[in-house]
Amino acid sequence: MSDVRRTDAVLLLVALVWGSSYLSAQTATAALPVLLVLFARYALSALACLGLVAARRRGARRWTRDELRIGVPLGLTQAAVLVVETYGVAHTSAANAGLIISLTIVLTPLLDRGGRRGPLPASFFAATAVCVLAVGLLMSGNGFHEPRLGDLLMLGAALIRAVHVALVGRLTAGRAIRPLQLTTVQTFVGTALFLPVAAHDLPTLVRSDPATWAQLVYLALFCSVFAFLAQTWAVQRTSASRASLLLGTEPVWAVAVGVALGGDHLTPLTGLGAALMVAGTYWGQAVERAHRSAPQHRLPPADPLDKDPACPSTPTTTLTTT
Repeated sequence: MSDVRRTDAVLLLVALVWGSSYLSAQTATAALPVLLVLFARYALSALACLGLVAARRRGARRWTRDELRIGVPLGLTQAAVLVVETYGVAHTSAANAGLIISLTIVLTPLLDRGGRRGPLPASFFAATAVCVLAVGLLMSGNGFHEPRLGDLLMLGAALIRAVHVALVGRLTAGRAIRPLQLTTVQTFVGTALFLPVAAHDLPTLVRSDPATWAQLVYLALFCSVFAFLAQTWAVQRTSASRASLLLGTEPVWAVAVGVALGGDHLTPLTGLGAALMVAGTYWGQAVERAHRSAPQHRLPPADPLDKDPACPSTPTTTLTTT
């Protein structure tokens, strides 16, 4: 297998793993309280990350002041994303969860104001409108009715994740931040946050059946640690556009896994919504990427003291995603 095909395969595997995480989270929360699931996911991820850090050279094991100072607030926003997202997936279908959360792709450029590229073109807002229409269709089910709680929570999770992604771009810009060290800090922040609220349920966690533990291990080691490291390795070996295109297949895999393994059913309306969501996010992603890479000579010169960069629309390289 050539290097290009190997890299593409790794990126597709990451997208598949992230797409499958919604069904795994749904299955785990059916057996355990949401906050206990989150504690277990964070604690297992933290132990795995700590082991990876300990395996590195002596000089690479320490955390810098920036990594600690930035990792704490990003750990808090990341925990907020996973709380709302996990409660959401517990009250909607895995397919809907994976599709609605992909709104992050079009929400992030709207929230990020660090760039000097001028206003986004009208076509970006047209793509956003397509995504909004898609959400309405996904919430409709067999016919238009009041939105389900889980769908509304996933909308909130998409917004919080977009804030988190934009914050990652702002806080890490111009700093020598090592992704593994930053991720380790975030996982320990999440573990510390969820331990007090999950402590009284720890006996329940210990007595969980092997199938539930398998879901928790999969969420922690594969959907978090493995996916993060694989993504970081792959994006360093391909173009941002190609990586974004392949990682953007996550909602497609979410639907496929939800229908094939989770018993989800796509009605004509939700099927149309799924198609529009994928098309809208890809369109918006392409427009934003072209806008970001356009020559700057058409724009007024930037203030040399303003060093806030534009936040990329491609998935973040921290443990942000599912």
